[in-house]
Amino acid sequence: MNSRERFLKALAREEPDRVPLWELIINVPVIEALLPGRSYADFVEWAGLDGITTGENQKFMKDGEYLVDEWGIKWQTSAGEVSYPVRGPIRELSDLNKYSPPDPDADWRLSTLEAYIDRFEGEKAIVFLGHETFEFSHYLVGGLQNLFIHYHKNKDFVHRMSEIISDYKCRVIERAIRAGADVVLTGDDYANRKAPLMSRKQFEEFVLPYLRKAVQTAKKHGIPFVKHTDGNLWPIIDMIIDSGIDALDPIEPIAGMDIGEVKEKYGKRIAVIGNVDCSYVLTFGSEEEVEEAVKETIAKASPGGGHIIASSNSIHPAVKPSNYLLMLKLARKYGVYPIDEKLIEQYKSKKYIAKYLG
Repeated sequence: MNSRERFLKALAREEPDRVPLWELIINVPVIEALLPGRSYADFVEWAGLDGITTGENQKFMKDGEYLVDEWGIKWQTSAGEVSYPVRGPIRELSDLNKYSPPDPDADWRLSTLEAYIDRFEGEKAIVFLGHETFEFSHYLVGGLQNLFIHYHKNKDFVHRMSEIISDYKCRVIERAIRAGADVVLTGDDYANRKAPLMSRKQFEEFVLPYLRKAVQTAKKHGIPFVKHTDGNLWPIIDMIIDSGIDALDPIEPIAGMDIGEVKEKYGKRIAVIGNVDCSYVLTFGSEEEVEEAVKETIAKASPGGGHIIASSNSIHPAVKPSNYLLMLKLARKYGVYPIDEKLIEQYKSKKYIAKYLG
């Protein structure tokens, strides 16, 4: 069984030969520490990951200390090479009235995806990272606080902006599928560690319709859809799953999301992806702590299939490279099907994250 087959079998909630290995994002400092001078694609091959991820290509212009993307959003890059938005081009209705999004059909838009398809087609699962509308809505209006003001005062404004974003993003997703992507994933984060960033009512009104539209775009082409969102999702998880997603990533344990509980409640409807903690365990933890986290994650999430092992968010610049390599080694050791019954019995009721909560 090759990597692509293994990955897709797990997304179909079945047992492959072993639990697939994958990460949504592996930041450059970790790659450089482990495989100096080589690319992310080289790293995926070297590390034996079962899936590779890419999003769309964008063009940027330099504006002083900022980079400005095609949407007019200004970005700043931290020392760890992680970019974050600092300013958006739309503040009020007059800005929206004259606003035009980028061209989703630009011939270079999917150049990285096409390169990965040329290199890995049929061998590794090629995951295309797209978006719905929530994150780009707050990027465009200059922050969450501005978007939430519009939620209360300018509902039509929010929906008009969301339609512009959704039309663009779904068109790019459709193009990615036609190019050869095996899996579609959207990356808008809905929550922090404590709770969703909005009420259930706001989620249902302003976010859910556009999640459904993205899911339907993938489903009409027969492509599995993964929803990525950090944070405590319990108040809205039912709506997320009802949207028709095939899998949920990364089920963040530090936010109170126990992967075993999610699997028990929803494992007949979705696959689960995650969730070895990267806030503390992969960053500061000892080898023993990494092993405990991997064993527990596999014992809770892997039996019966439908599990892809990954971190609880990403392999970010603060992750200790040796801990990540150890995680991969241990996942291969303990993730062989059928999962060892003694391991399941020993770890199914444990909670390695408890020492870090609070």
